[in-house]
Formats: sequence, C-alpha cells, structure tokens
Amino acid sequence: MIPHDPFASEHDETSQLGLRFEEPRPSRRIWPVRELVSQVRELVEQEYGDIWVEGEISNYRPAPSGHVYFTLKDAEAQLPIVLFRRQAVLLRFRPEDGLHVLVRGRVSVYEQRGQMQLVAETMEPVGAGSLQLAFEQLKERLRVEGLFDAERKKPLPMFPRTVGIITSPTGAVIRDFLNIVNRRHSGLNVLLSPVSVQGESAPAEIEAALSELNATKLVDLIVLARGGGSLEDLAAFNSEQVARAIAASPLPVVSAIGHETDFTIADFVADLRAPTPSAAAELITEAQHKIAERLATQTHRLERAARFQLLQARQRLTHLPLSRIESRVTTLLLRLEQRLDDASQRLDAAVLNQLRRSQNRIAELAAGVLHYDPRQKLAHARAHLADFRARLNRSLERLIESSSARLGAFDARLHSLSPLAVLDRGYALVLSAEGALIRSTAQIGSSDRLTTRLADGSFTSRVESVSSGAPHATTTGKRGKRSSK
Repeated sequence: MIPHDPFASEHDETSQLGLRFEEPRPSRRIWPVRELVSQVRELVEQEYGDIWVEGEISNYRPAPSGHVYFTLKDAEAQLPIVLFRRQAVLLRFRPEDGLHVLVRGRVSVYEQRGQMQLVAETMEPVGAGSLQLAFEQLKERLRVEGLFDAERKKPLPMFPRTVGIITSPTGAVIRDFLNIVNRRHSGLNVLLSPVSVQGESAPAEIEAALSELNATKLVDLIVLARGGGSLEDLAAFNSEQVARAIAASPLPVVSAIGHETDFTIADFVADLRAPTPSAAAELITEAQHKIAERLATQTHRLERAARFQLLQARQRLTHLPLSRIESRVTTLLLRLEQRLDDASQRLDAAVLNQLRRSQNRIAELAAGVLHYDPRQKLAHARAHLADFRARLNRSLERLIESSSARLGAFDARLHSLSPLAVLDRGYALVLSAEGALIRSTAQIGSSDRLTTRLADGSFTSRVESVSSGAPHATTTGKRGKRSSK
C-alpha cells in the first residue's frame, strides 16, 4: 500500500503547469574532534571569562609540580577545578576536602579529555576570611608539633645588660620602648635591628634579624615588636617562617605585637608575650625597677628609724640632770680621746713598720739594680777589651818580627841563587833579539843582533861571523868593534 502524500495534488498541479522544482539538499560539514573542542573552548572562555563559583571542595589533589587539582561540587553537580602553582602559592589558607569556598576564574575546556573545567585565579573560604583560616590552620599544626608547649619556653634573664629589639626604625614603637627603658633602667643597653614589619619581604627580614642577633653574642634577650594593625598588617607575624625562626632562637624572645587584644602566631611561640611594646619594656626592666623601688622604700624606712631614735635620745636627755649629762658626755669624750690615742699609736707603729719594710725593699732593689748595672758590665768589658788589645799587639809584633826574619832569609837565599849575582863576578848574559837566552852558537847566525847584559848594564852588538869551538869571535856593536867570547 502506497502511503498518501498530502502534497501530491499540489505537485501534480504544478507539473501540469509545466513548472518543476527540486528540493534543496542540506550540505554536510565534518568537524575534526580537536577543531570542534577548540572552538567550543574559545566560545566558552569568551562567554565565561571571569566568574565566581561557590561550592564544596572534593578530591583535593596537590601535584608535585605545585599545581592543585580538586572538584567543586554542590548537591546536584560538580565542576573540575585547576589552580596553577603561580596562583596556589598566593593562597593565605590551606585548602582541604569538605571546605566551602568561593572560586574566581574562567571556564575552559581541557582539550585532551574534552572536559569542561574552571581555571581558578583566586579562592577564599565562605564564612571565614582566608587570613583567619590560615591563622587557625597554622596555629593548630604548630600546637600539635609542640612549639607552644610551656616546657620549651626559656626564662628571661633577671638583669639583662643588652636587649636586642627587632622592629621598624621609624615607628613610634622604638621611641616608646626607649623612653620606658630610660625611665626605669637607664643602664640597660638597647641594640636595634631594623626590619620591615609588614609586606612580602617582612618574614625573611625578621628571620635574618633573629639569626644575626643570636650570632653577635652581644644581647641577652630579643624583643620582637610592632604596633597594632589589621590581620593583613600582622600577616608577617602569623607566618610559619617567623614562627620557626623564633622557636629556633637560642636566646629568649619576647613578642610585643599589636595591642592587648591582638594575638599572633609569634605570641604563642615566643618565650613571653607582652600585651604591647611598652609593656615589654616594663617586663624586661621589672626586676631592676623592683630593686630600685625596694631600695627607695628601705631608705625611707631607715631615715624614719633614725629620726625616731634621735627623737628618743633627745627625750631621754631632757629627763637627765645637766650635771649627769655633762659627766656622761665628759666620760664619753675621754673614752673617745683614749681610743683616739690608741689608734694614733697603732697608726704610728704601723707607718714605721711599713716604712722600714719599704726601706729594706728599696735597699734590696738597689743592690739588685747595682748587681745588674750595665755600667759595671761595660767597665768589665772595657778592661777585657784593653787586655785583649795588648795581647793582640804583642802577638802582632812577634808575628811581624818572625815574618821579617823569614823574609830576610828568603831574600838572602834568593839573592844567592839569582843569576844576576853571577854577573857581579865578571860573567855576562847574551840574549837574542827576541829576548831568548843564547846557550849555543847554533842559536845565532851572521848579522844577528844580540843583547849582552852585564852586572851594571847591557849593550847591543851584531854578529859578523860564527865559529864553533873557536876561542875568539869578533862582533860589531853600537860603540865599535869588540871581541867577545
């Protein structure tokens, strides 16, 4: 059975008129998954780029990278949340499962899973501020660790000589502290370690100041002080970094932060909490101030007792007869004079004994000085030097005489062995032109120039002829012809 087409008659009529229409076919677009998810992500981020979402934290998972992942849910739905490390480190409290929070961020799509998520920028708890929650969480954690226990609190020294104070150098805190110290204990030294008491750098500066004051060994205790302020202003003193630095301090630490109603983590960790910086100055100087007050009280009581005794003595004197008073006064004066005489005699004897001992000591010292007098040693040295000089002169004379005698003997012996002495007996030395001694006729030739040395001089001659074994030879010299052997 062919189903009835309600538009069949109309179609037939149109055909009868000669007109023909074709129904349009819809075009089909095929989306890649990545492109579709990416476009959806862009649309979602444009539409929900900055929103606040309220819910309960569930499945809280901090990653090793520092990012934080959790699910925000209510009774009917849930939304994955990612809080990247850069924003997570700025949180002032520690998120945990079951905590009701407000999260601000932008809705996005995690393309790898095709999952919608909220990329969080900030987060704060509902019903309690983030700073207050962070304060309570850190306080409970440090309490469990035992940092607040009374057993670990160190006692303050009763009479400190130097106090180190960590505070701002320009605030009213340091002025008030110094005024009270000067008024109650002017001998107390104060060493200021200037720091920032609020801001991001404050915890690190306070920790460094605590470490430096402990390392100097100049102070007996440390005061951590600042004026009052809001919870945000006191955030540095509620940081774990400052709390652990206080707990690690070998020196006692007094916290004097804010007003009487302000409590910080540093107050619980410190060895003593002062309600205000001025109260800290009073607590530190309390023992010294109490001693001064007690001394003033005792002085006042002593003065009153002395006046009372004097008054009683005057009353007793008024009831005594004048003669009896004079007798007592005279007796008293005589006794005093006698005691004065005895004391004078003992003093004179003591002075004489001391004078004798001093004289003996001076004599001993003088003898010792004379014994070691350098002038005497110098005189002895000079005498020894003169003796050595005389002995040296005698030795030199004997040595010179002995050397002269030996030299004369050597000279006579040398003279006796000298060939020149032979010349005195009529002999002569014949030398060639080169200065060589002529020992044989074989060394000379005709026309050679010869030098003949006699005892009293020398002369030059020329050889005319040479004959071996001949008894006579004729030569011609500068003075004429002479015959020579």
